[in-house]
Amino acid sequence: MKGLKRRHLMKLAGLGFVASGIAPMAQASETKKSAATDAHGADGHAVEAPAESGHDAPQAAEAKPAADPHAAPTDGLTPKQALTKLKEGNRRFVEDANACAADLAERRTELAGGQHPWAIVLTCSDSRVTPELIFGGVTLGELFVVRNAGNVLDTGALGTIEYGTEHLHAPLVVVMGHKKCGAVAAACDVVKKGAELEGSIGKMVQPILPVALAALFTSEDFVGQTVRNNAVSGAKRITEESAIVSHLVDSGAVKVIAAVYDIETGEVQFIDKIA
Repeated sequence: MKGLKRRHLMKLAGLGFVASGIAPMAQASETKKSAATDAHGADGHAVEAPAESGHDAPQAAEAKPAADPHAAPTDGLTPKQALTKLKEGNRRFVEDANACAADLAERRTELAGGQHPWAIVLTCSDSRVTPELIFGGVTLGELFVVRNAGNVLDTGALGTIEYGTEHLHAPLVVVMGHKKCGAVAAACDVVKKGAELEGSIGKMVQPILPVALAALFTSEDFVGQTVRNNAVSGAKRITEESAIVSHLVDSGAVKVIAAVYDIETGEVQFIDKIA
């Protein structure tokens, strides 16, 4: 490819990533049903009922089956309801961003005993991208957020997502890129111009390089297309690389989607179809 030095091509070839597996994207999706089971405690595990005391207590309580420590709360949202809530929140943010405020003091007290987030968001560390505001001013205890430059699905991000789905029972996972992403643009410069990135930045963007390579010459907006493909690739890899999340998705308890945030309009485009 024009402008790319031979040694950079060799470097890309040695990364071990498979770029050709990025699936085409569609705008429609099939939602799955979610079954909620026994309620769990504030730390994500079941709460035992207090023992009876006093003269009225039975001499020998009948043994009961142990509660599932990973059971979802019976009043939790389904994946479809969680996605609808995100979409409605983003609509409020686009229409009147100033109206998205929260009573943090009261909410902080309510959450002292535990958390029950209803969505997990892996997104970029860009200071203009704040999920709690973008999705309608959601408050403390609602979103389980993972952030790094370029919304890269590394070991830390995947482990956090596993914890949020299995132990906190969040029914929805969103991998959200954003327009004019600096990390993605840097990866595109490596692929197209043979740019050399100093320090750990080069290592950080390595997972984006095969995505950028696959998007080269496919769109006039090379960076924009790579942003979208990178979000879809990250969402797809979650179920491919995590047996925990894959099992929850297959059971209908969790849904994984991708999204792209427009930093100018405030609008989020959801990409339901990632496979």
